[in-house]
Amino acid sequence: MQLTLALLLICNVSTVQAEPAASRFPTKALTIVVPYGAASSTDILTRVVARHMARQLGQPVIVENKAGAGGAMGSAFVAHAAPDGYTLVMGTISSHSINQSMLKNLPYDVLRDFAPVSLVAYFPNILVATGDLPVHNLADVVALARQRGGLDFGSGGIGSSGQMGGELLKLRTGAPLNHVPYKEVSQGISDTIAGHVPLLFYQVPALVGQIKAGQLKPIVVLAPQRTPLLPDVPTSTEEGIKDFDATAWMGLFAPAGTPRPVIDVLNDAIKQAAADPDVAAALGQQGFTMVGGTPEAFRDFVRQDIAKWAEVIKATGAATQ
Repeated sequence: MQLTLALLLICNVSTVQAEPAASRFPTKALTIVVPYGAASSTDILTRVVARHMARQLGQPVIVENKAGAGGAMGSAFVAHAAPDGYTLVMGTISSHSINQSMLKNLPYDVLRDFAPVSLVAYFPNILVATGDLPVHNLADVVALARQRGGLDFGSGGIGSSGQMGGELLKLRTGAPLNHVPYKEVSQGISDTIAGHVPLLFYQVPALVGQIKAGQLKPIVVLAPQRTPLLPDVPTSTEEGIKDFDATAWMGLFAPAGTPRPVIDVLNDAIKQAAADPDVAAALGQQGFTMVGGTPEAFRDFVRQDIAKWAEVIKATGAATQ
């Protein structure tokens, strides 16, 4: 009897000690690192989602900008943080997909060093042209590039989803296009409006105003579906080019080794945010579509996206030294 009671006491103590941290998680403020600057698309989305997560989790959720190296600096910071769920990163198609093959000295391995929490949202890129460029559709752009022996296109920088849109167009059509990366995309937008750079691949939300004002000519949306922000602009599929999708995405990651119960708590908070009509409406006005989903589905998605852009980068020679 005494032995039985002793064993029961040991089991009870072990149960208490082994009780998942998630049963008490979180007990303090969380930080979501945005690996880009303030007022970037990632920053805007993260702050809306963080406010909802804070209400859901009952703890402050701080958004901290750590920009640099195309998202690699802030992402590396989180990759090497304590795997306790309190330091997270809002990764993107650039920081957690394209960079894996684009940057030779990337200070992390996406699939090894991060625990995917959830895909959060996606938003489309668009190809626009300077107003007086004699093109009206994608076929015109390809034909003019061949006629002139090349056309320059701007993007938000090396490794950006905009650059990959241009590289993918080169790969799918053979059009001679030359990448002009901008550290400040506002300068790229100004240069395209002024005609210094004839083409620009960038995110729809950032270009809607200039398009509606007639300063930029929309050519094609680089996504499977048209965007409600520009419902009259066709998709690449409608323009006759298959497998030409450069949809940008964002997703929440924790450091590898974060306990699964903690991941589940964070995942549920994202699901709740994605299901909130006020969050969806606020972000929908910015061009985002909320997604959500399981950690497993997100890991599979990231793995496939890395492979997709690795193929494009290898075929076009776009990788940096």
